[in-house]
Amino acid sequence: MGDRFLRFTGMITEQDKLLARKLWDYHHVNHILEKSDCILVLGSHDTRVADRGAELYLQGFAPLLIFSGGLGNFTEGLWDEPEADKFAKIAIEHGVPESAILIENKSTNTGENITFTQKLLKEKGLDPESFIVVQKPYMERRSFATFKQHWPAKTLRVTSPQITFEDYPNVEIPLEKVIHILVGDLQRLKEYPSKGFMIYQEIPDDVLEAYECLVERGYRGHLM
Repeated sequence: MGDRFLRFTGMITEQDKLLARKLWDYHHVNHILEKSDCILVLGSHDTRVADRGAELYLQGFAPLLIFSGGLGNFTEGLWDEPEADKFAKIAIEHGVPESAILIENKSTNTGENITFTQKLLKEKGLDPESFIVVQKPYMERRSFATFKQHWPAKTLRVTSPQITFEDYPNVEIPLEKVIHILVGDLQRLKEYPSKGFMIYQEIPDDVLEAYECLVERGYRGHLM
């Protein structure tokens, strides 16, 4: 996982899991999907995001599938090819035609995912009005708020792999790392609007309390 994800407060407790589940639920925006002009899959270290993007294309939700992502915070030094290229290969393996795919493979964060995709679409002479954005479950809200900051006029729905909190962790992304990231992304939702990186999102008091408790418990590996 990397030394920065190590914590020194002992085993993950049931209380830790309850607090983390509260953050997990808040990070979901629970949009109901409708057919759109394109599906924009944001890169990450979780290839299940690519599976979800391919699934939506094959179900007919949009005629265009865009993958955006270079090597970012969790994949630089781990993967030998950009996230978008890896994700596109996965989609093609699922049966998505290569002609339906666009690749943006230089971005390194969520803001660049959006702005670099804007540039790519302009270069292609395309101006879709409606998007389905696909990201990890605990990055739905952050992706929504970032997209709306940079592209407010577009119709947007956000989704992620349809996996429960209990089933999400795996060998590559163990539970401890998931909790660190849940906490770090909550901090970003608090701090980034004032920096102009995303639109404001109201955070309920009980969610803030859960965040603060987890920080106190030592889940600081993904804090800014």
